[in-house]
Amino acid sequence: MARNVIKTNPNLIALAHNLRKKSYDEDVAIWKSVAAKLEKSTRNQPEVNVANINRYTSENDTVVIPGKVLSNGNLDHKVVVAALKFSETAKAEIEKAGGDCISIADLVEKNPKGSNVKIMQ
Repeated sequence: MARNVIKTNPNLIALAHNLRKKSYDEDVAIWKSVAAKLEKSTRNQPEVNVANINRYTSENDTVVIPGKVLSNGNLDHKVVVAALKFSETAKAEIEKAGGDCISIADLVEKNPKGSNVKIMQ
């Protein structure tokens, strides 16, 4: 029988709650999906390398990662990356390519409808 995952980080709980509320208010499913991925256990949250961001995005794309961004690889185009956590070298790599590293909450405020946003896991 699977154990229930109980998150204790109040910031993460508040973020998931706000994402579900925004999903309901704006009638879009992307934020509900991101909230569900954030509520998973930490072992099941994705860790995405910069090389994967480079491979699966194009110039000026917006990507949300409900986990951590790691620095393996290079980025050769400008992207906006919203994630739960960034490693310091991954953040430097994204900014060196001309992209932006923002929090998921900031992305929701900038783009409440979630249009043209890709979820990477």
